[in-house]
Amino acid sequence: MGSVIGTLNTIAIVILTAIIGAYMVRLEGIGVWLRIRRNLMDGIFPADDLINGAMILIAGALLLTPGFITDIIGFLMVFPVTRGFIKKILKRYFDGRITSIHM
Repeated sequence: MGSVIGTLNTIAIVILTAIIGAYMVRLEGIGVWLRIRRNLMDGIFPADDLINGAMILIAGALLLTPGFITDIIGFLMVFPVTRGFIKKILKRYFDGRITSIHM
């Protein structure tokens, strides 16, 4: 991709997406962390928020990894709307796997 848009532009985009991604991951992560703490204090097991937290952690790693594909996947995992969609797909995938293992 660097040969198409130029080396300096590619480096700038990689650095910019890492900075923006880290900021977004921090904001989303703090929100999830606060919900987890509140649920635990109320005696509720925060399964959904733990999954959200794991997905945000993975998104952060993807956003810090240079590459346009990893950035796209990382940003999709940071936004709550697209994260919910990805969670549904993963749940359907793993439900099928777990069911076939126990049979």
